[in-house]
Amino acid sequence: MQTIVEGLFAPNSFLSKAFNADSYVNDRIVHIPQAGAPSKIVKNRSEYPAEVKTRTDTDLTYQMSEFTTDPIRIPHADTVELSYDKRNSVLRMDKLALHDYVALDFLKGWSPTSENIITTTGDAVNAYTSKATGMRNAVTKTDIMNLMTRFNDAEIPQEGRYLLLDANMYTQLLNGLTSAENVAFHATADPKNGVLGKLLSFNIMMRSKVLLYKADGTAKEWSADGAATDNAAALAWHDAFVCRALGEVKMFGNEDDPTYYGDIYSFLVRAGGRVMRADGKGVMALVQGMPASGASTK
Repeated sequence: MQTIVEGLFAPNSFLSKAFNADSYVNDRIVHIPQAGAPSKIVKNRSEYPAEVKTRTDTDLTYQMSEFTTDPIRIPHADTVELSYDKRNSVLRMDKLALHDYVALDFLKGWSPTSENIITTTGDAVNAYTSKATGMRNAVTKTDIMNLMTRFNDAEIPQEGRYLLLDANMYTQLLNGLTSAENVAFHATADPKNGVLGKLLSFNIMMRSKVLLYKADGTAKEWSADGAATDNAAALAWHDAFVCRALGEVKMFGNEDDPTYYGDIYSFLVRAGGRVMRADGKGVMALVQGMPASGASTK
């Protein structure tokens, strides 16, 4: 057989829905200036001269990180004896794995704190993250409406809103829509840009994993050990309220290494990002809620 069955990796088109700071990827620290409060407004001013004030601006920063793969050896025998191209398979899979790891790191960097979290309210379903136990509330259309209300209250622009759901949450949402709502939803799909449909002002996207939260409402890395009380979460954001700097993947190679009797390869990429505003506006997490005792299950 001249082909090999390779691993599967999640799509990461969501990374393009952010303020592009790629030009700063070679900096050690990226600065995001924060404008101070606007001037006070007085109706029918009667006292002169008016008090002169100076606007005080602040600064948010984030550090660039360097992500590298472990070097991998391809023995000389594999390049001459195998019926498939192992070198291209190894390089392709390592590069995809690096992109997937970096994408999850971006999501962690964009994850909001407890002030910008709402919880799901649907029927009780089984927990599905690694090592999580018990039941969680499913995602419903009402939950998306609650997100929309919070965005509207914060005066976040209608255009440019995105909601990234994990695979299970996406299925739960579709199951809760009527037939007519499903048809209307899919009619607004934009596959070229990774959008599966539009619902309640949000462009809906999906990948296998999005966010993971502890029981205390703080986000954690997927690489960390899972816990029984972990909750999966979706991310809602406006593309002008999150920032990403992502460099080109650099490949290092040493072919015909005389000490390893084969070829050695590895990859490196620089990346970093965060929420753009100090108050966290424009970014929210939809975290699995815990069913009340005796709640119905599905």
